[in-house]
Amino acid sequence: MRDAILTPPPAPTGVATPPRDRRAPPDALRLLAWVFFVGAAVFGLVATALGDQFFVRLATEALIFGGLALSVDLLLGRTGLLPLGQALFFGLGAYVSALVLQHWAASFWLALAVAVAVSALAGLVGGLIAIRSKGVYFALISFGLAQVVSKVVFNTRELGASDGIIGVPAAAVLPGLGSDDPLGFFLVTLAFVAALYLVLRHLMGTPLGRQLDAIRVNEHRVAFLGFDPWRYKLAAFVAAACMAGASGALYPMLRGFVSPELMFFQVSGQAVINVIVGGTGTLIGPLYGSALLTGLRSVVGSFTSHHHIVIGLLFVVAVILLPRGLIGSSLPHLQRWLYLRGNKS
Repeated sequence: MRDAILTPPPAPTGVATPPRDRRAPPDALRLLAWVFFVGAAVFGLVATALGDQFFVRLATEALIFGGLALSVDLLLGRTGLLPLGQALFFGLGAYVSALVLQHWAASFWLALAVAVAVSALAGLVGGLIAIRSKGVYFALISFGLAQVVSKVVFNTRELGASDGIIGVPAAAVLPGLGSDDPLGFFLVTLAFVAALYLVLRHLMGTPLGRQLDAIRVNEHRVAFLGFDPWRYKLAAFVAAACMAGASGALYPMLRGFVSPELMFFQVSGQAVINVIVGGTGTLIGPLYGSALLTGLRSVVGSFTSHHHIVIGLLFVVAVILLPRGLIGSSLPHLQRWLYLRGNKS
């Protein structure tokens, strides 16, 4: 019974399951991941060849917020926890990175390591407070924690108060490669997000990942089998905090500044929207959602200052027409096509 409870959730309805005597079709999610990362690399190379650095930096920002969306998907899509304050760890990582670059050393790796360590500690403290509650109460507590910390930062003069930290120096990634190189830093960010995705995908295939899926489906049955859901939720919360903090550490390297707005609810809400639009629980879906919505905000914002209204309407339409998100809704059809194509060859 224990093995039955802790197995991953069944495939989406409509996905053709191949008979045992036939060759299994390629994994649709793996194919979509290849398309995303290869397509992103091609986009960066083409934009650089055309001399358009704006779109290269915009794509880098989309990848950074995609890392934040991955951390939200770990909690929302795989553990069943709705985090409305994930911007807390994203902004914390950004501030720690900026301070390290300004006062210690302009080192990419040092700033990233310190940001992850501080985010892990903050995630442990926040998790001990938040995961004792469930449902909407967890969402509100995570939201409240982010609000408290953001207001403290907003009113701290040593951190720049409402202006934030300006003039963050470029970080040295490798000899001869710094964060002020648009294409180079874009490829570094792409590799970073790809590593986050691969680690998270591997994690969800381990017993820990299956237990998180089981907690999402029925937490009480997991406890009945002798497992402690609290420990696994705390581990997921800390892991998500580290992912968000690491992603936030790249932001000042790209933009050269940080501000308290990175901890505001708007950033957390955008991350949740990216996950829902892309496909909750698919892991690759949040990256597609982040790329799509970041591009839409830039394009629509160039025509009207009320771009939030347009994005909100598009979000409502997407949720109504595609309740499982872009990737979640297209996945069964793509898997079926791969299966039929594999049997014809």
